[in-house]
Amino acid sequence: MITSASDASSAADLPPRLGSLTFHGPLSEARATRMIERLAASAPADVLDIGCGWGELLLRVLEAAPAAKGIGIDINAEDLARGRALAEERGLADRVAFVEESALGTDRGPVDAILCLGSSQALCDPELPYDPAAVLRELRRLVRPGGRVVLGEGFWERTPTETELAGMWPGASAGDHFSLGALVDLAVEAGFRPAWIETASAEEWEEFESGYRYDTEVWLAAHPDHPLAAETRERVDRQRSSWLNGYRGVLGIAYLTLVAVA
Repeated sequence: MITSASDASSAADLPPRLGSLTFHGPLSEARATRMIERLAASAPADVLDIGCGWGELLLRVLEAAPAAKGIGIDINAEDLARGRALAEERGLADRVAFVEESALGTDRGPVDAILCLGSSQALCDPELPYDPAAVLRELRRLVRPGGRVVLGEGFWERTPTETELAGMWPGASAGDHFSLGALVDLAVEAGFRPAWIETASAEEWEEFESGYRYDTEVWLAAHPDHPLAAETRERVDRQRSSWLNGYRGVLGIAYLTLVAVA
């Protein structure tokens, strides 16, 4: 907690949050472009972005589908402010709203299209174990028949070893994710047809993971004695280790373009 003017100055000297990332996930420009083209081809009237962050993908969908309006919901006020600024810069402020609210039990649907990339935990009760099947049922509730959902969801490339699990996030277990096949089967059971199935490449992962920490690493090298350097260094070292010594090559991200069954 910032308690003094000097502490506030120290915090202000920190690098911008995630300033080197275009998307908050392992997603290349080329893949994003193809996903957007497929979604825009369905001519959605309304688009909901769940856990939107700064809404880069949402804004690009609105640019590609000029008749559409969008709502992005998230609980991070800093990311939402960045999204509003981007919307102003691109002349989209009158077609999009960035709202600070929880997605749990949201009444923002039904809509024609949903984006939910790397944020499906926002649809789950935090007091219960994470359940991708419940996520998919909730997405089906929020989209109209014939509508599209672009879901970015984790899956195991292979079953992780105990050593790998120990290197991941606290409490990581093999039950945290499904295989890709099992994940797609859950989507079908929830009332979708999987129109397109693709997964993040190793290069996309490396771009994301390095970009996630880049500004902070450069800042730490230039400010090793800053009052906030020690705690920042500890956090970043922990994040990097969980990737390199834990989920690298084990955890995948599936990008599923799903069509809701009528």
